[in-house]
Order: sequence, then C-alpha cells, then structure tokens
Amino acid sequence: MSTPADRLTPDQLRTLFLFEALDDGQLDWLAAHGRVEQRAGGTVVYGEGEAATCFFVLLRGTVSLQRQVRGDDVEVSRTDQRGVYGGATQAYLDGQVEQVYRNTMRAVTDADFFVLPAENFAYALRTWFPMAMHLLEGLFFGMRDSQAIVGERERLLALGSLSAGLTHELNNPAAAAVRAAAVLGERVAGMRHKLALIADGRLDGRALHLLVELQEEAAARVATAPKLSPMAAADAEDAVTDWLEEHEVSGAWDLAPTLVAGGLDADWLARVQPAVGRADLASAVRWLTYTVDTELLLREIGDAVTRVSKLVGAAKQYSQLDRAPFQVVDVHDLLDATLVMFKAKIPAEVRLVREYDHQLPPIPAYAAELNQVWTNLIDNALGAMGDRGVLTVRTSRADDHLVVEVADTGPGIPAEIRPRIFEPFFTTKPVGAGTGLGLDISYRIVVHKHHGDIRVESAPGATVFRVLLPLTAGPAVGATPASPAELPGR
Repeated sequence: MSTPADRLTPDQLRTLFLFEALDDGQLDWLAAHGRVEQRAGGTVVYGEGEAATCFFVLLRGTVSLQRQVRGDDVEVSRTDQRGVYGGATQAYLDGQVEQVYRNTMRAVTDADFFVLPAENFAYALRTWFPMAMHLLEGLFFGMRDSQAIVGERERLLALGSLSAGLTHELNNPAAAAVRAAAVLGERVAGMRHKLALIADGRLDGRALHLLVELQEEAAARVATAPKLSPMAAADAEDAVTDWLEEHEVSGAWDLAPTLVAGGLDADWLARVQPAVGRADLASAVRWLTYTVDTELLLREIGDAVTRVSKLVGAAKQYSQLDRAPFQVVDVHDLLDATLVMFKAKIPAEVRLVREYDHQLPPIPAYAAELNQVWTNLIDNALGAMGDRGVLTVRTSRADDHLVVEVADTGPGIPAEIRPRIFEPFFTTKPVGAGTGLGLDISYRIVVHKHHGDIRVESAPGATVFRVLLPLTAGPAVGATPASPAELPGR
C-alpha cells in the first residue's frame, strides 16, 4: 500500500545517477510530474503480467526482482543500491509492444521510490532524447528480429541435418526392396521354367496335385520359420546338404541355405520323393526352393516397405506438418519420432536407453515445438559425449507434471557456466558450430508456451536435462521474449 510523501526537488533528483546529466529544466519537469511513494517490507511493488503504469527508481531500502517459472516466483536479482530502477522500462515503445511488467518487484525492507507515470516517462524520453530513442528502438526491434531469424536458422539447420540422416535411412530399405524385386523377377522366371519341366506330361494329375500341396505348405512354413543362430543354421544346412547329395540333387550347397531359411529340413524333404518319384525329385526340389526363395524375397520387400512407411510416419510425427499446432499428444510418440530422425547421427559406440513410463496420459501441447526441444537436448547430449557413451531418454510423473529427462555420460557442464546456458547466443561450441540459441529456444517453448519448467543437473559423467510439462492445458500463448533482469547498477 503506497502513501503519498513529499516530492523530490530538482537537486535531490540530480543525486540519482539516472538523472545527473539532465539540465535544470528537465529536472524541474521530473520534480513536477513524479512523486515519492513508500512500500512496507514484504509487499509487492508491482506484479509480473500486470499493466505497466509506472517507472520506479529506488531511493532507500532493499528490493528483489522475481520471475514466474512453473507457477513459482524465482528471485533473479536483489539490491539496495540507490538509483536502480524497474517497472515500465519499455513505455517508450507504447503501441509497438505489449506494456506489461516483465517481472515482479518486492520490497524486502521498507523502501522509498521515486515514481514516474509510464506516459510521462515515455514523453520525457521521446522529447529529450529523440536520437537516443531511434537508437533504442532500432536496437530493440533489430535484436528481436535478429533473434527470430537466427532462431529460425537454428531450426532449419537442425532439420537439414536430421533430413540428411533420414534420407540415408530411407535409402537402405528402398535399395533392399529394389534388389529383392530384381531377384524376385529372376526367381519367378525360374519357377515357370521348372514348372514346365515337371509338368510336361511326366507327372500325373495326382502327383502334380501333391506337389502343389507341398508347395503351399512350404510357402506357409516360411512365415513361421524360426530364426536360427549362426551355428544352428550351419548344422541345419549341413544336414540338408547331406540329404540332397544322398538323393543326387546337384548344387546341394547352393540350395540348402534357402531351404533352411524357409524352415524346411531333411525330414520334410523326405516327403517330396514319394509324391513325384525319384526321376523328378531334383526338379521338384528346385521348384520348391524357388517357392521358398520367392516367399523370402516377398517378405524382404514387405519388411523394407514397412520400414520406409515407418520412417515416413516418424518424419510426419516429427514435423507435424498435417496436424493442428496445439493438440493432445503422447509424448512417447514425439520422442520416438525424434530419435528415428537422429538414428544416422548416433555413433555406433553410443548406447541408446529408453526408460518410458507408459502409464503416463497424453498431454495438451505444441507437438512440433516439443520435438524441437527434444532435438536440441539430444543434439547437445550427443555433442557432449562424442563417439561413445550412454544416451538415456526417460519419462516419469512428478505430481501434476509429466517429466522428460535427457541424460548423457559426457564430461558435464562446468559450474561457472551453468547459470548462463539458457542465455541467448551463449555457446561453448567453436565459432560457426553453434548459434547459442538451442537452449534459449527450448526454454521459451517449455516455460512460456507450455507453462512448464526446464532444469539441469550436471556432474562429470552424468548430465541430466529435465523438462516438466503440465498434465492439463494452460492458456494457449505464443512464446514471448524473456526480458533481461532490470535494476542495473551504475
């Protein structure tokens, strides 16, 4: 609660470093339009998000500045230096930016302030310092635009890097499908040839019918064939080779791997000769081998196409191009899509560990922007570890928040720079290797757009970035620049 007190004289105003260079006329104007107000210790001078109506200069006492993070007031500055200021510091931009207090000021002790209404503060600045106003406006909007442009470049660079990896991942199954399709064409042609040999009148209708039944059974066994270890497969191939050679089927060493891969063994092959006779056994076995090979190739093509489809699905999940910006999403789907995009960038000696709590409910979120957060955190973790280590992605619940953790086993973040890692343009990477906006962008997305929090714990061999997201929707807002702490010293 404020109580009016005497106004300051021009001479008293001149003792404040902010006003010491003003002339007598300007000081007289400030003395006439400003007032002195008192605040009791423990009270709020102004609150974050309220309409910015006044500019405050500290005359006596101790004050603190606080910012809201995840619903909590976090102190960012505390001082008793006479002359420091805060409040409607952007009043000179009235009509160009939203005029609200960017933080909360509290009186730690009883405090006195010189208070100037925001419209008077704006008038004084624009009237007395027109050139400075042009410079300030240019700096403010230039910095904001530059940050937006560089931030967009950061997104495009990340997307370009991940797209290159995705292209590589898509090429592998696509090439496998093309190769399998080409071989399949050869096998089908071979089947037609062998069918002509065994159906040229030497097989009666009953024998041909039995052979077709064996063909259908062989095709069905391919789908359920067990995956053998290398040693077990070698033993099975030796047994099939021995059976084929005993029955004078040429090229046994070439046929055996295909038959074993399709789940056919010597006991099953023993059923072929009674069906077709000894004279046509070799042709029948080769025809059945083509059948098995064809089924294996079809399965290979199906697996490759399925993999392509999953990769495309992951890319759509990552980009969210065909989906609403704000939606209810399963965070695990977003994390998996991002990890798919990273697959080509994860070194062979880096082990990926997923520890998901699948009991967590879907949450309302800006899905594409959360994917950008995961991208920044995972990219930083991989960069910290280099060519070897363990990357852990973990989800859990903490009260009314969903928690996503990205942990690495890199060297850790030095304590002296840890407080600065979320600052825009701060980076420890070499010049040209990073913009310093990855964590700043992540902070804005998590804190400003989702009303959540992002924290870090770091020690050599164990760094964890922890993102907390509300389980229920808050007001949908756009990301707003975090204003730097005011109350600057002289």
